[in-house]
Amino acid sequence: MSTPLFWSTPLRYIRWASHEKPAIFWSLIIGSMGPVALVTLPPIRRALGDVDPAPIPMSYPIPSGPRKIPQGYDDE
Repeated sequence: MSTPLFWSTPLRYIRWASHEKPAIFWSLIIGSMGPVALVTLPPIRRALGDVDPAPIPMSYPIPSGPRKIPQGYDDE
């Protein structure tokens, strides 16, 4: 049996590829789920009650007032 051409009969080709070349077939199926998950999972996650965490601070907060110098650590 000759290899069916993809563009003339795509469903027949997909069936053939799933039997004859399963590693390539399943890698394409799993790889195509990535962009779909990128679009569909965030709304589903938020609908289930999961919230985004607060952003990580990019700087240390500077306290107001004079700096307190620690006592008892002087070299004498």
